[in-house]
Amino acid sequence: MRRTLALLAVAATSMVALAFLIPLGLIVKEIAHGRAIAEAERQASALVPVLAITVDPARLTHAVLSTGARDRIAVHLPGGGSVGRVRASAETVAAVSRLTRAITAETDTGYLLLRPVALDGGRTVVIEIFVPSSDLTRGVATSWAVLTGVAAVLVVGSVLVGDRLGVRVVRSARRLGRAATSLGAGDLSVRIEPEGPPELVAAGEAFNTMADRVIQLLAAEREMAADLSHRLRTPLTALRLSLDHLGPEAEQSRRSLSRLESEVDEIIAAARRPSPAPKFVHCDAAQVLRERLTFWSALAEDQRRPWQLIGATAPIRAPVAAGELGAVMDALLGNVFRHTPEGTAFTVTLHQGPGTVGILIADAGPGIPDPETALRRGASGAGSTGLGLDIARQLAESSGGAMRIDASSLGGARVQLWFRTDRRDHPQRATRRLVSNRWSTRNATH
Repeated sequence: MRRTLALLAVAATSMVALAFLIPLGLIVKEIAHGRAIAEAERQASALVPVLAITVDPARLTHAVLSTGARDRIAVHLPGGGSVGRVRASAETVAAVSRLTRAITAETDTGYLLLRPVALDGGRTVVIEIFVPSSDLTRGVATSWAVLTGVAAVLVVGSVLVGDRLGVRVVRSARRLGRAATSLGAGDLSVRIEPEGPPELVAAGEAFNTMADRVIQLLAAEREMAADLSHRLRTPLTALRLSLDHLGPEAEQSRRSLSRLESEVDEIIAAARRPSPAPKFVHCDAAQVLRERLTFWSALAEDQRRPWQLIGATAPIRAPVAAGELGAVMDALLGNVFRHTPEGTAFTVTLHQGPGTVGILIADAGPGIPDPETALRRGASGAGSTGLGLDIARQLAESSGGAMRIDASSLGGARVQLWFRTDRRDHPQRATRRLVSNRWSTRNATH
């Protein structure tokens, strides 16, 4: 911004300076020209009294010498003679002698001032004054140099003044920008001291008000998430009491219920904790996939579903938290089990490329007829919450990656999650949002 203000000052001052200096330069040139002609007329006027007394060539020669401009003055006598160095033609002198006023004539080397002087007896003497070109422009170059220097000083001065005035604006704008960046990165305690022009002061005050409001909204959201999660305890307690009456046959259901209660407790605890500033995190994607496929393999065996995990033998670093990646994998695999018939095969492939890590989940089911609608948050054509695919998409985009849905080689749908591993300007988003939705995605699939 300071550079822009400096260029603006240069442009404005330059236009103003040119608007004044160009006319001044022309005026200076005209003044020098008029001064040289006026000096020639003065010299001619100095000879008029002498001509009124005598036209003797000897005396006129002495008078011309006394002016100090011997080589520039010539006197054309009535009889056709002349005194001094003659430059004008006889025709020009004859034409001037018939006039009653002085005229100027331009030559290759300067100007000639021809002034007729009427004497008694109808005689006319013409005084010729030569003004060289150097006299016509004497002092013009110096004056133009001074004017150019003044213009340069004005431009430099305006740039310095504009820069000093712009420092305050730039400093305030940069402070506001840094505060906004910090707030976007999760530092909810950042505030600024408004200063600068009234507009920036108003913007700073609005920023502080916005930050306070964000804290209030987040606190209300945490409390609401905790309250809603806490309301699940009553039906879970009733369900546990019912399972206790079923005996050993319900042991697996009781274990699932215990896990569900643990997830609810985690949601309540996470909702009541202040949101930490996002940090750069990573995990071993191969290990996460092996753990989640081990968990789902029991259900796949019960439903006689062939499955395969490809590419997860060696550690592969992914720029997301292990808990979030695990929750997303549970949501996507849960969709496979929920929306495809029993016995439908599926594969999970882990792929590492230049600057990317990809997870591809393919099944042999009926596929997804409208992938764009499926990616819309809350939209579901199969009676679910419609949040699983959207949460997976957000996790991929948090690393600068993307999510795509297309047809798989097995004949069904293929969900592709791509994470960018070559970027460091996208901090991992806070886990609060994903954790708060984990019950609706991860546990809803069980």
